[in-house]
Amino acid sequence: MGGAVKDLQTKAELDGLLKTGAPAILHFWAAWCDASKHMDQVFSHLSTDFPSVRFLRVEAEEQPEISEAYSVSAVPYFVFLKDGKTLDKLEGADPSSLANKVAKIAGSVNPSYPAAPASLGMAAGPTVLETVQELAKGLGSTQSITQKKQPVTGLQDLINSHPVMLFMKGNPEAPQCGFSKKVVNILKEENVKFGTFDILSDNEVREGLKQFSNWPTFPQLYCQGELLGGCDIAIAMHESGELKEVFRDHGISTGTGTETAVKGGGITESTGLSATLDSRLESLINSSPVMLFMKGKPEEPKCGFSRKVVEILKEEKVDFGSFDILTDAEVRQGLKVYSNWSSYPQLYIKGELIGGSDIVLEMQKSGELRKVLSEKGVIIQKETLEDRLKRLVSSSPVMLFMKGNPDAPKCGFSSKVVNALKEEGVTFGSFDILSDEEVRQGLKAFSNWPTFPQLYYKGELVGGCDIVLELRTDGALKSTLSE
Repeated sequence: MGGAVKDLQTKAELDGLLKTGAPAILHFWAAWCDASKHMDQVFSHLSTDFPSVRFLRVEAEEQPEISEAYSVSAVPYFVFLKDGKTLDKLEGADPSSLANKVAKIAGSVNPSYPAAPASLGMAAGPTVLETVQELAKGLGSTQSITQKKQPVTGLQDLINSHPVMLFMKGNPEAPQCGFSKKVVNILKEENVKFGTFDILSDNEVREGLKQFSNWPTFPQLYCQGELLGGCDIAIAMHESGELKEVFRDHGISTGTGTETAVKGGGITESTGLSATLDSRLESLINSSPVMLFMKGKPEEPKCGFSRKVVEILKEEKVDFGSFDILTDAEVRQGLKVYSNWSSYPQLYIKGELIGGSDIVLEMQKSGELRKVLSEKGVIIQKETLEDRLKRLVSSSPVMLFMKGNPDAPKCGFSSKVVNALKEEGVTFGSFDILSDEEVRQGLKAFSNWPTFPQLYYKGELVGGCDIVLELRTDGALKSTLSE
């Protein structure tokens, strides 16, 4: 049954395949995502080397029913199933982790050890290993199958590789964030030749450059090896004429800036769209300080990617406007050209494109999104204690508020609950209530439960130590936490 990747067309087709109970892996991908395409190569090679496993591919945006069933909000995304149940998940482009998890579900490795060549089993020949290692390098994975990468050296050489050097997300033909796109456009308007490096392709360069330059965000623009700054600084220097002066002082030739003109027939030269549509899109983008073009509405998103961005904006306590691109084909197609961004959702802040769900999610995790919102003067509502507690209890499907942490509990009751969850094979998040007195006292009133530990499932209180142990004795703990 293995040895080939099958494209799924319906949820019913998937349900039928899972009824056999055989190990299966779902790869959620999107045509616009380069990382998906790279990971698909690894996926295909692994399907040959692990014939006992079903390798199933799902185009995430075209199969919303399947995507929503597995809470997919970013691609590439992998779900590992056996006996019809989800055993593991993997988000992002990490070939080494994918190979490890495939080998684990196929039953050919000890989960305590990395899937080195000797542990991938008789089926895993050199082809898949070489392919995974090569793609891991190309995608900037944090580890290879056999060894960790060495620390980045030669950042200065990389910076000096061009007189004008831009470290950005994506490349000039396909920027992966609105700030990178803006700086690319500025350099083009300045008629400057410049080199670029896609920091999404190499995490070591990305993290190393933040410390090297003492500049925490991207893009970063350098001239003759010296940091000029990020997007806001590049814009200010460009608008004041200072950027042109800096280039001239450093011996870099520039031409005259190009202006956006209107050709005959009402077609704007910058986008090729009609002047009327161009004006309408600009008006829509600027209709709210934070504007989301999505599938559906915030209260009823029509795809997992749109839902994820809505959730992020709500978590950040940001007021935002939205436009349902499914209701207007002209806007839907026109905005792709206007923004040079081929998919949805699209998030704009003060008229500038931020990006899609992957970029917004990444920016939220790093704290960059809140920083950008603050720099752009967007008002963020202050989080109340109740809001914070609601967010915390729902931060993981199974959430334990305890004294200490799972590796070092600070009381016997917390230790007993941790052991019970681990013995049942339940994955859970935790919060040390000793580290935050406000959460400790607030949660007692919030849950109307005066003691700790407290165990929650999907935001609802299950109980304390006695109840957890009673559920375990009755054989109902795992089922209670997976309903």
